[in-house]
Amino acid sequence: MLRHDQRLADMADGNSVSESTVRRWRDELITLLAAQAPRLDRALRKVAKRGGEVVLIDGTLIRTQRRTGKADRRNYSGKHRCHGLHFLALTDENGRLIWISAAWPGRTHDNTAARHDHVLAHLRAAGLGALADLGFRGLDNDILDPVIVTGYTAGSTHKLTPGQKDANRVLAVGRAPVEHGFAHLKNWRTLTKLRTDPARATQLLRALLVLTNLEVNR
Repeated sequence: MLRHDQRLADMADGNSVSESTVRRWRDELITLLAAQAPRLDRALRKVAKRGGEVVLIDGTLIRTQRRTGKADRRNYSGKHRCHGLHFLALTDENGRLIWISAAWPGRTHDNTAARHDHVLAHLRAAGLGALADLGFRGLDNDILDPVIVTGYTAGSTHKLTPGQKDANRVLAVGRAPVEHGFAHLKNWRTLTKLRTDPARATQLLRALLVLTNLEVNR
């Protein structure tokens, strides 16, 4: 159902049950799976316990059907030029998803979501660092002992030095696995364009995280 985004009516007909029964089964399954998704603090402690030193952090937009009314305006992402819901996710160094945030309106900035979930404080508590893209600049302002590394940007009055360009290339290589983590998650066709209520999207994404990791670890 979730993998191929099958219609509830088709599944109901194929199993000689009502559409409402299939919907109830689906919702119960999602609720049970979502409850197994790790909390942020526990996920980070687990990485540290295994000897990990850094995690990868990134945000992604899951497209949704456009809804009418002013309430849906905040779900429009100017960056992606479409409606959707914003999620933060953490992976380990190999790109394995370890945590996903609650759903945010599509226009939400990465730093806003990260501050709400106290990502920086949880990283410090676990003794871990994080590699991030430039969207997270300003989240960690500790110059002497930074936890979140975001690379360098050129300004209107200065260019990047060769050393800064090299550092950015190294960071890009280190961050590459996070895209693999998102790719595994987005293989679920139900995420092609969410039709579920945005209020239930958090449970759905966390349930898919659990299922994704079960598949990856087989």
